[in-house]
Amino acid sequence: MVTRFSFLGTIAKVFMWTFLLGLAVVVIYPLLWMVLNGFKENAELFGNPFALPVTWDWQNYANAWNRGVSNYLMTSVLVTVTSTIATVFISAWAAYGLTRVNIPFNRAIVTAILGGLMLAPAVALVPLVKMFQGLGLYNTFWALLILYTAFRIPFTTFLIRAYMIDLPREIDEAAKVDGATQWTTFWRVILPMCKPIIVSTVILHVLFAWNEYLFAMVFTSGTGVQTLPVGLTSLMSKHGTDYPVVFAGMVIAAVPVVLLFFLGQRYFVKGLADGIGK
Repeated sequence: MVTRFSFLGTIAKVFMWTFLLGLAVVVIYPLLWMVLNGFKENAELFGNPFALPVTWDWQNYANAWNRGVSNYLMTSVLVTVTSTIATVFISAWAAYGLTRVNIPFNRAIVTAILGGLMLAPAVALVPLVKMFQGLGLYNTFWALLILYTAFRIPFTTFLIRAYMIDLPREIDEAAKVDGATQWTTFWRVILPMCKPIIVSTVILHVLFAWNEYLFAMVFTSGTGVQTLPVGLTSLMSKHGTDYPVVFAGMVIAAVPVVLLFFLGQRYFVKGLADGIGK
């Protein structure tokens, strides 16, 4: 009987590792292919797209940078950083109010916030375009900042609230006895304890804002306010596209997000497990 269970356990491990290896290949290979093709020439890319570069042409990355990727990168960084700070701070403050403060109609407010998760951005495009044009915010940095913040607050509040619910109330009472205000309790006590879920929500919002295409395409038209997803499409020409330069631009766009995820993955996994898992 022991031998049988040992054999079944070995088979299960083999299947698990085979699955994980296959999943790793599916995820990593396209990224590696994109990186390698960023060093080729057009003729080499179409002639043998799956081979290693014959000559490693770093000039493709310089060309991508000089053809606007540097400007798109700065715009994406500005929009992503500001919208992340605004979204996480507002959501954390809202989650604190919903979990630590006795306010009227608490459940109704939670329901309304969660209802925002059901609103598809594409449905609101036409009225939003009209509204932003009327307010003079169309084709500006503020349009993307407002949209990215507004549409992510419900989801971010939901995650942080789920994490804050199980924090012991005795902490608030102890802070109150020491003379701390609600703002001090939130900023100096509760928020540091929510570090894992804060890091998780930061990473999730950065992934959203950095890769978002629909709003960035519809609400911006000038080169000065276009983000990377929209700007990279301008590298493609109707009369001929230098695809290695496009791949080089895509690699430049992917590097910051990949680095952020690896730096924060420990807190990312813990925050989601402790937040959504509760």
